[in-house]
Amino acid sequence: MDPKHIKIADYAYPLPEERIAKYPLQQRDASKLLIYNQGHISHTTFSHLPEFLPEGSLMVMNNTRVIQARLHFRKDTGALIEVFCLEPALPADYALMFQQTGRCTWHCLIGNSKKWKEGVLARTIVINGQELTLTASREQDTAGSFLVSFEWNSTDVTWAQVLEACGELPIPPYLNRETEESDLTTYQTVYSKVKGSVAAPTAGLHFTERVLQAITARGIERAELTLHVGAGTFKPVKSKEIEGHEMHSEWIYVPRSVIEALVRHGGECTAVGTTSVRTLESLYYIGLKILANPDISELEMKVAQWEPYDNTEHQQPAGTTSNTAPQAAESALPQLQAILSWMDRNHTDSLHTATQIIIAPGYRYHIVKRMITNFHQPQSTLLLLVSAFVGDDRWHDIYNYALDNDFRFLSYGDSSLLIP
Repeated sequence: MDPKHIKIADYAYPLPEERIAKYPLQQRDASKLLIYNQGHISHTTFSHLPEFLPEGSLMVMNNTRVIQARLHFRKDTGALIEVFCLEPALPADYALMFQQTGRCTWHCLIGNSKKWKEGVLARTIVINGQELTLTASREQDTAGSFLVSFEWNSTDVTWAQVLEACGELPIPPYLNRETEESDLTTYQTVYSKVKGSVAAPTAGLHFTERVLQAITARGIERAELTLHVGAGTFKPVKSKEIEGHEMHSEWIYVPRSVIEALVRHGGECTAVGTTSVRTLESLYYIGLKILANPDISELEMKVAQWEPYDNTEHQQPAGTTSNTAPQAAESALPQLQAILSWMDRNHTDSLHTATQIIIAPGYRYHIVKRMITNFHQPQSTLLLLVSAFVGDDRWHDIYNYALDNDFRFLSYGDSSLLIP
């Protein structure tokens, strides 16, 4: 079947409200870990994860850090307006944005937008004992969001400080509760570094320093890349077939050291979380673009949603059934080497581009050989990604096992190690 015609209704399962973890466990690595190993399912606790990973292998993690992206303003009429910062517009670079002083512009979602058609919103904030006025001006509508300009009357205070002073951490809407002080810590991975996400890469929430040390002790190399998770991660699939679902484009940053590590390990790795998976698999298609056009720009490297399926040579081979794990693709080393050569020619030690890739049954994985991931919402693109990894019908077995064995679901829930 053409992946575009997959019916999302086929990826439903019963998820009782009480199985959605509203809060994390007190000890991160005490969470349950389901092990799916070539059709066999068992479980343990996350602290034992390193024992199930090959010695001397490579693990790749997303080091993005969730920002306090929700800002609240109250109009003179009393109407409460929520401005949700999605992606920087001016400056567009994340690092520059958080260093910005005095003024910046973001692509935003606006809650109660009907009550704010025009005019300037303002609120008072206090930073380092200094009282400032923060204003927001709605400039124009963009595709699915709004451009909003913010100004604050200080040339010494950065935008990062503004968000920390008055922003709210955007926990997932399906938790059905307000953000609490504890979320500022528990909704970040212990290795988060690069500010920019509006949602956590939740598979990483289970890691502790103890687990990371045990991974190192097994000779497992760790590498970090960055994909800033957008609000699109919670966007439900509303179309009957996934062709009608548009993936949000997300910015990725991949250091040269990650590409070199992948090459040293034969172009294979364990990926922590679906954000790492999408970034790593996008590298294959970026490499293809470079091989076709060595002078390509980073902007042209963006991986489009259906790009993997537009070239039938790279799709899953005909004859693969829904009860079979997907066939392994050929080595991605030529594509990874092409990225390194491009970096050499352009005198850069990193790759900055974007991906809109959707991974669904019919996709052929190129780089990710083992995946650590949480349990995802019914009828979600993340469930499609898992299904593509383990073989179409196998996800039923995995999720039924988790439901039967009291696993906790979604962002603050338990996790799985998948080895097809």
